[in-house]
Amino acid sequence: MLAPMEDVTDASFRLICKEQGADMTYTEFVSADALIRNIAATTRKLHIAEGERPTAIQIYGREVEPMVEAARIVAEAKPDILDINFGCPVKKVAGKGAGAGMLRDVPKMLQITRAVVDAVPHLPVTVKTRLGWDCNSKIIVDLAEQLQDCGIAALTVHGRTRSQMYTGEADWTEIARIKENPRFTIPLIGNGDITTPQKLVEAFERYNVDGVMVGRASIGAPWIFREMTSLIRRGTVDDITDAEKFALLRRQIRESVERIDEYRGILHIRRHLAASPLFKSIPDFRPTRIAMLKASTLDELNAVLDKIETEILPSVRNKS
Repeated sequence: MLAPMEDVTDASFRLICKEQGADMTYTEFVSADALIRNIAATTRKLHIAEGERPTAIQIYGREVEPMVEAARIVAEAKPDILDINFGCPVKKVAGKGAGAGMLRDVPKMLQITRAVVDAVPHLPVTVKTRLGWDCNSKIIVDLAEQLQDCGIAALTVHGRTRSQMYTGEADWTEIARIKENPRFTIPLIGNGDITTPQKLVEAFERYNVDGVMVGRASIGAPWIFREMTSLIRRGTVDDITDAEKFALLRRQIRESVERIDEYRGILHIRRHLAASPLFKSIPDFRPTRIAMLKASTLDELNAVLDKIETEILPSVRNKS
C-alpha cells in the first residue's frame, strides 16, 4: 500500500504507483476543519481517478463534530475507504491535539472513531496511528483492541512513537504483539522502514501482518512497488532499466506541471527528484544535483535530466 504523505501522494503519483504494482493508495491527509470550510486546496484532494482504485481518503482533526461532518463530505466523493489519521507527528498537527496528538487523549480518540464509523455506515472506516506518544507510553496493543471495538474495518500502525518522529528504527515487534492478541481480529497493516522488496517479504513472514504500507521509500521511486510486487508474487525482483525510471520521473514532472503550472509544478516535484535513489550512485553529483533542483522551467529541468540520462549515468554504469 502507498502510504498517505502530505505534498507527495497527489492523484498523479497515486496512479503511477498503482500502475507499478501498489495494491492500494491513500490520499494526502485532509484537514477536517479546512474541508468543512470548503477550502479549495483541500477539496481538490478528494478527487480520485478510477484507475487508481482502491483508494482511501484520509482525514484528521481534534473535535468530534468537525470530523463527523468531514466524514460525510468525504463519503460523497466515493472513496473505497475513509481513513482517520491518528499518527501524524508534526508539531502543527500533533501539537494541536490532532494526528498523533490524540495518543495523549485516548477517550477522545475513541469517541471520534466511534462517531465517524456511525456517520458513514456504508463506507469502511480505518485508522492509522503509532505505538504511543513516547517510549514510556507504548499503548498500541490495548489501543488496537479498543479501536476495533469502535467498529473500524482495519488498523495501520507505524512502528514508532510520536516522540521518535521519523528517527531511529521502527519497532515491528510491537506491531506483531497486536496480532498475538486473540481478541484482535481485523486486518493489521504495518508501516515503517519498508525500503526494499526483501524488507517487505520479511514484514509479512516474520511479523504476521495482513498488509504493508510503504511511505518515504516510494518518493522519487514509484517503481519500488513493481520491485516489491515481483518478489512477493514471483520470487524474483524485476530488473527495471534506467530508461524506465527516467520515464516515470519525467511523467511525474509533466503531470505536475499540467495539474498546477510550470513554476509551482516543478517546485512540487523537487521533493521526488531530491529523494530519488536513481541519482544516489553517481559520484561527484553535487553540482548537477544543485542544477537539477534549481531549475525553474521545463526546458532547464529537462536539459539537466537529459545530461544525466544520456551522459553521466551511462558513464557510471560502464565503470561499474
